[in-house]
Amino acid sequence: MADADDVRQLALALPHVVEIDSDGFDFRVGGKGFVWSYPEREPGRPRVIRTDIAVLYVGDEAEKQALLLGEPEGFFTTPGYDGLPLVMLRLDQVTVDRLSELVTDAWRMRAPDEIAAEHTASNGWGTPAG
Repeated sequence: MADADDVRQLALALPHVVEIDSDGFDFRVGGKGFVWSYPEREPGRPRVIRTDIAVLYVGDEAEKQALLLGEPEGFFTTPGYDGLPLVMLRLDQVTVDRLSELVTDAWRMRAPDEIAAEHTASNGWGTPAG
């Protein structure tokens, strides 16, 4: 089971990551967010920052749907995220290894090409996601 501390450790281990001051966690690379705490909004109530749920950048609708359908216990979305390449992840439903894959993939998709390519080559990975 993963938690917010795991998100922080994994995100900060990646090159050129900046943590934005927030009530939860919020990580960016090249000025682009790739993982942050879920800002839960319920009608008639103030927004609540949920550090037990991460919002992850996934790149496109196909990947989003694959995660939602393939791992429904961990991933979900809300109407406010319709049309956006983002999913919410219940951290207590994934292992740290799985979280590492997800955070790294989100980082690779958001990192500037030269940073992603450098990190990809140094880790022996395939072609970086654009």
